Amino acid sequence: MSVQERLRTLSSDALQGIRRGIEKESVRVRPDGSLAQTLHPAALGSALTHPHITTDFSESQLELITGAHTSVERCLEELTQIHQVVYKHIGEEVLWCASMPCNLPADHLIPIGRYGTSNVGRAKTVYRLGLAHRYGRRMQAISGIHYNFSLPGVTDDQYFGLIRNFRRQSWLLLYLFGASPAVCSSFIAGREHELTELTRGTHYAPHATSLRMGRLGYQSDAQASLCVSYNNLRDYTASLYEALTVPYPPYEKIGLRTDDDYRQLATSLLQIENEFYSTVRPKRRIKRGERPLHALRARGVEYVEVRLMDLDPFAPIGITAQTCRFLDVFLLHCLLSDSPADNPREIAEVRRNMQKVAVGGREPGLMLERDGEEVRLADWAMEVIAQCELIPPFLDRRFGGAAYSDAYDAMLARVRDASTTPSARVLHAMARNHDNSFVRFALIESTAHKAMLQHLELPREVRERFTRLAQESILQQRELEAADEVDFETFRSRYLAHDLLRV
Repeated sequence: MSVQERLRTLSSDALQGIRRGIEKESVRVRPDGSLAQTLHPAALGSALTHPHITTDFSESQLELITGAHTSVERCLEELTQIHQVVYKHIGEEVLWCASMPCNLPADHLIPIGRYGTSNVGRAKTVYRLGLAHRYGRRMQAISGIHYNFSLPGVTDDQYFGLIRNFRRQSWLLLYLFGASPAVCSSFIAGREHELTELTRGTHYAPHATSLRMGRLGYQSDAQASLCVSYNNLRDYTASLYEALTVPYPPYEKIGLRTDDDYRQLATSLLQIENEFYSTVRPKRRIKRGERPLHALRARGVEYVEVRLMDLDPFAPIGITAQTCRFLDVFLLHCLLSDSPADNPREIAEVRRNMQKVAVGGREPGLMLERDGEEVRLADWAMEVIAQCELIPPFLDRRFGGAAYSDAYDAMLARVRDASTTPSARVLHAMARNHDNSFVRFALIESTAHKAMLQHLELPREVRERFTRLAQESILQQRELEAADEVDFETFRSRYLAHDLLRV
C-alpha cells in the first residue's frame, strides 16, 4: 500500500487526535554569560514533583514541560507561559538560548541537581552523580528539545516501524534544524577535539549542523557497543535488558559507594533506562516506582519521543510552530512508509551518518551510506522531502489553512540552499554582529528573548495556577520525605531489582 493510500485510511478523528508535547531544557546564566550557581528558585516549586518546571542534570539547568496537545498553537502557548512564569522568579538571570552551554566553570563546579531527602529524590541526585563520573559534567550541561508525538489507534508494531524509518532518515533533521555549529572554548578545555578556533573563546566546525549530536555532545563510546534493535517491542526491551543488569567493568572501577557516599546507582552499562542515548525512544507513562522498561512490556508504546532537536536560538521559546508542523509531517511520513526490519549493519550505518551530518552536514558533496552504498546527502534529502510531499496538503485540508504546506516549502528551501539552515544562520550572525563570539551571540539573543517574554501579558489565571502548582509541589515533596519507611540502600536495591524490568 502506498503512502497516499495509507493517508486516505486515516480518519479525520485520528488526525485531529495527533498529540504533541514538548520538554525544553535551558541552563540559567548570569548577565555576563557564565553559568548561574544559584539553587533552583523556591518560588518555582519543587523540582522533584512539579509537573511543568523541573531541572535536568544540573541545578542550573531548567526543564520546562508542556502537557500533550492536539493543537500546535496551544502547545507553544503553554510553553510560552511556562517561560513567562520562570522569568518572574529568576531575577537578573537569563535562560540560555543555545544547546551548547555558556561559559562554564571547572567541571567539578557545575552544580548537580538536588531533589530533597526522600529516597526517590536522593536517587535522582545519585543517578546524576553517576553521569558525572561516567561522562563528565560538561557534556550533561548541553540542552535540547524533546518532541513527543502520538496518534490514536497506532499499534506497537506501527510505532516501531515509525522509529526504524525515523532512525534511517533522522540525519535530515540534523541538517534542517541543527543549530549548534560552534561552542564556547570552555566546553572543550582539556578534551581532545577536531574543532577549529574561530576567535578567542570560540571553536567551531565550518560545515557543522549539530555539534550537540556529534562526538563532543551526547555520545558515549561505551554505549556505542550496544546494538539496539527496533524491530519490535520484544527485541527492543531484550536489547536493553543486559545493559541494565550486567556489571560493566569500567564502571565497576568507579565503585558504587564509599560508606553512605554514593557515586552511581549501579555499575551496569546503563544505571537506568534514561541513560540510553538515542535519537528517538518508544515511551509509556509510568506509575510511581515503576521501571520504564516494565511499563513498555506491560502496556505497550504510548508515544514516541524525538530527542535530537537543538534549541532554536532565534526562537524565544526554543522552537517554532513551523518546526513543529514539519516534525508532524516527517513523523507521519515515517509511520506511513514501508519499514523493513533493521539489522546490525544498518544500525552501524545510521550511527555513522548521524556523525557525518552533525559535524559536516553543510559540506558540498557530502556522501552518506545507504544499504552499503554511498549516496549524496543532497540527493537523498530531496528524495525524502519528495516522499513527504503529499502529507502537508492532506493535513491542511483537515485542519484548514496552509500552515503545513508553508512549513514543507520552508524545509524544501533549506534542502536547496544550505545557507538558509539554522546552523549557517548562527555562524553568519556571529560573524556579522558579534565578532565571531559564540557566547556573545547567544547572550545577546537570550537577553532579547527575555525582554520579549517579559513584555507579554501573562493572564492572571495562569499566574494563580502556577503559584498553586508550586505550593502543591513543595507539599508533595515533604509528603514523600515523610513517607519513606526504608533506608536508601534498601530502596535502591528494590528499585533496580531485575524482576522489575519484566512483566
